[in-house]
Formats: sequence, C-alpha cells, structure tokens
Amino acid sequence: MDQSNLKPPAGAKHRKKRVGCGDGSGHGTYSTRGCKGQKSRASGNVRRGFEGGQLPLIKKLPHVRGFTNVRKAHFHIVKVGDLNIFEANTEVSPELLLEKGLVKCTCYPVKILGDGELDRALTVKAGKVSASAKSKIEAAGGKVEEI
Repeated sequence: MDQSNLKPPAGAKHRKKRVGCGDGSGHGTYSTRGCKGQKSRASGNVRRGFEGGQLPLIKKLPHVRGFTNVRKAHFHIVKVGDLNIFEANTEVSPELLLEKGLVKCTCYPVKILGDGELDRALTVKAGKVSASAKSKIEAAGGKVEEI
C-alpha cells in the first residue's frame, strides 16, 4: 500500500457545477435561471414568502404565525370541586374519572386544579396536582398520590 495510490471510492467525488460557462458545460445560455423575470437577474434573490410586493399570505393569516411546541405536555383538567361526586374514602384514579365522565379518555395524564371546595376525604391518584388542590384535599382529610 502506497499513499500515492490512494483515491476515493467511485461516486464519492463530484465535479463542480460550472454555471454560465458556455453551452458546452450543460448549464449555459440561461444558467439554470430560466428566462426573464426578477429571479433571473443578478440581484434577484427574494426572501421566502415574498409575493412581488403584494401583501403576503402569511400576513393575511396572523393566527398561523408563531411557534408550536411539539413536546408540550397535555393534561385532562379536573377541578377539586368536581370530586364531590365521589363517596367519602374513595380512591379516585384516572379510570374512575373516565367512568364518571369527568375526563374523555385516558390518553393524557390527569391534572387536578384547586378550583372549588372539597367536603369529603378522598385518596386522589393523578399525574399532576396543583399546590392549592393538594392543600384542599389534605385539609378535607384526604391523600394525594402523583402517578
């Protein structure tokens, strides 16, 4: 093996695209820019979404702009006051909430919020529990377990 004999494998190297170097180059005459128009000119690069001075579509649809977080945590929300439908000393789980119609499905974890009052002791099992909800459940003599 000799360093002077080394060369890259077939297909690993490409010739530089020679734009505007005559008809023989394969990219002559219009140089891959088409015929006439703003984008065929030397300084005709326009930003994305530019519509030639017309009000762009993205400005006509302001609700479409912005950022969507694909990793956002989704929860089913249940208020503390809604838990009064259960008997005292019941173990409230997401399955039981589904059975009573407080959540539509168990595809997302349940979050208990502190809206309303609780007048009975319950053991609440949920994905998340707000601080105010936790204090209200414990004040009523219940327990909170985060699953």
